[in-house]
Amino acid sequence: MEGKKGIASSEIFETLGDFTSKENWDKFFTLRGTGDTFEWYAEWPELRDPLISELQSSSASDGAADFQILVPGCGSSRVSEYLYDAGFRRTTNIDFSKVVVSDMLRRYVRSKPEMRWRVMDMTDLQFADDFFDAILDKGGLDALMEPEYGSKLGIKYLKEVQRVLKSGGKFLCLTLAESHVLDVLFTELRFGWETSIHSIPQKPGSKPTFQTFMVVTVKEKLVAPNLIKLLFDQHSIIHKGGQVHALLNAVENENRIRSGYTASADIMYSLKDLQLGAKGALNELVPGCRCQTILGEQGSSLFHYKAVLLDSHQLSEPFLYHCGVFIVPKARAHEWLFTSEEGQWLIVESSKAARLIMIFLDSSHTGSSMDDIQKDLSPLVRNLAPGKADDEARIPFMMAGDGIKQRNIVHEVTSAITGHIIVEDVIYDNADGDPSELKLFRRLTFGRSSSMVQSEAFLSQEAHSKEAGTDRKRNVPSSRTRTKRGQKRSDSYKLIDGSKVTKVDHSCLASLYHSGIVSGFALIISALELAVSSGKKIRTYIVGLGAGLLPMFLHACLPFLQLEVVELDPVMLDLATQYFNFVEDDRMKVVHIGDGIRFIEDANVIKSHEQETDGTCPEPLANGNSSGIKILIVDADSSDLSSGLSCPPSDFVEESFLLQAKNFLSEGGLFVINLVSRSPAIREKVVLRLKAAFSQLFSLELEEDVNEVLFASPRNVCIDVDQLQEAVAKLRSLMKFPLPDGQIEPGKFKCLK
Repeated sequence: MEGKKGIASSEIFETLGDFTSKENWDKFFTLRGTGDTFEWYAEWPELRDPLISELQSSSASDGAADFQILVPGCGSSRVSEYLYDAGFRRTTNIDFSKVVVSDMLRRYVRSKPEMRWRVMDMTDLQFADDFFDAILDKGGLDALMEPEYGSKLGIKYLKEVQRVLKSGGKFLCLTLAESHVLDVLFTELRFGWETSIHSIPQKPGSKPTFQTFMVVTVKEKLVAPNLIKLLFDQHSIIHKGGQVHALLNAVENENRIRSGYTASADIMYSLKDLQLGAKGALNELVPGCRCQTILGEQGSSLFHYKAVLLDSHQLSEPFLYHCGVFIVPKARAHEWLFTSEEGQWLIVESSKAARLIMIFLDSSHTGSSMDDIQKDLSPLVRNLAPGKADDEARIPFMMAGDGIKQRNIVHEVTSAITGHIIVEDVIYDNADGDPSELKLFRRLTFGRSSSMVQSEAFLSQEAHSKEAGTDRKRNVPSSRTRTKRGQKRSDSYKLIDGSKVTKVDHSCLASLYHSGIVSGFALIISALELAVSSGKKIRTYIVGLGAGLLPMFLHACLPFLQLEVVELDPVMLDLATQYFNFVEDDRMKVVHIGDGIRFIEDANVIKSHEQETDGTCPEPLANGNSSGIKILIVDADSSDLSSGLSCPPSDFVEESFLLQAKNFLSEGGLFVINLVSRSPAIREKVVLRLKAAFSQLFSLELEEDVNEVLFASPRNVCIDVDQLQEAVAKLRSLMKFPLPDGQIEPGKFKCLK
């Protein structure tokens, strides 16, 4: 160190018990007197080469004359004088000690006129954003990081460094590299900064206790963390022992953290990481940006929350909200729509929010009201909203609702195959009028996908029995949300009047996709008309009983169908019989309690064996009164909602089963699949497989967001779509009970092959 002689060093340094005290520094510089110089950590001969090299590499394009340098906590160091002589004249020196600033100003006002001196707190810089090309810190950060005062001042100072430094600018920090200092420095400048470390040479002949390092961080535009580079020979300073060893360990640990961010595509950022710029400026919208974080800290909020932040891909579109919150309840947290990126972007699109914050509830939130959760979340999400911190724009809270006005749970049971099953009666809140005139529906839901309705039927009540028997044209209130695996649930309610249910009305269909399946029979209208005129039955196989509503409607509405149902879970047959009035007779058989795929495979084996035995081509499980045309309907749900395919189970759209289905229908007929997937990629994969297996393929996209009914035939027995208008009219003439007017339009059918 350089310094004035003749004053007892012990007396001087006793004044600096607290390096963060302005009064102590004023006393320190007063004791040293005017004209004094004092160098912390490194003197100019040792500092010159690495410092000038770094500054020249940054000022090469603009030149040193216009290069703006800030020296915070300048004290009485002569480093600015030497930089001035080296051509870097636009240097601003600040210190919160008026004593030392006054002395330095008097010393250099004439000899170094372009150099500036100001009294200022380095943690509260009075400069514009992006003002300086370089900031030279000569022990200032170390002084702020007194262990007994924590990291608060150091963090505040580094935020100011980030603010006033230009993009591409350098922060050159001379430090003893103590672990608590490096921890803050590496963390605060982790994202959007390139970091390297120099070892400052020691004065020849001296044996200082500590080694001085210069940490150089460059403010970059990229947010991905860069690994820290060591620009010195470790072995040349290894004799410093613990100090160097601690530095190397700190760099190794930090590089391990940074490598993790670089290697992982979907990591969990801390909120602080985001605030530090891990994904860019948090208050700015970045099209297509997506990241995960944890909100809430002990002592400041009731709970912790897993959150996903998503900025809309198309920020040019008009949005209803600059920021919105979408809460995902625990029961739905495993579904593809909410867990997959593709599904989450669909939620963003439908939310009409420029930035959507998805909040995932878990078991820790059980028992808390939604009002309490929203109050707890409000200040947390406000910090994540784009725009200025004081922006008071409303942030709406959204949550998938089911439109249920009243609910009564009729029965609950747990099956070894399906799991928890619920039978419930509901009134929808879009139903108006006197409570005694409201229409009721009976629904079947599964606990594994409690937000989705598996089956739904219109109920005839004692108070409504007359109306139920006469209301045939309208059948049920139209509802875009009332669709299998597309209907959401809410909390339980009790029915208004408590009246008793008499029966399920099987003369109408409450689910639009069921109406779509039936309408698709018009594709083989010629075969249907031939069966009716000849008195033959068309064997119709349904894989997936559910509540038995589709087979019971077909049984009542199209008497020329011979219905056989395959159901994996015997509990479903009991529920359909007891709570949905499912009945078997000579035209309605549950022929197989077991795997639907195995049933089709076994039927094909029987057919193949009989062909080999007598050369005939008999119908499996058929009799002489059956037509050669068959219909195979797959209407089963998937137990794995994380796959992105809610219906059918993925095995039913594998190439192997589709070929089995084609063989099963080899004499001609119709293969029908109710497809429920929010993933365009999965849907396209299914369509390509069907195209490869079958000669004809048609699609009916329903008004709901997710249901699509696909119709395929192994032979060219289906009519052209431009003939569907007439074919649907003919189908209606064959039906005992008409489908609701306008519910299915022939123009909605598309020929895919």
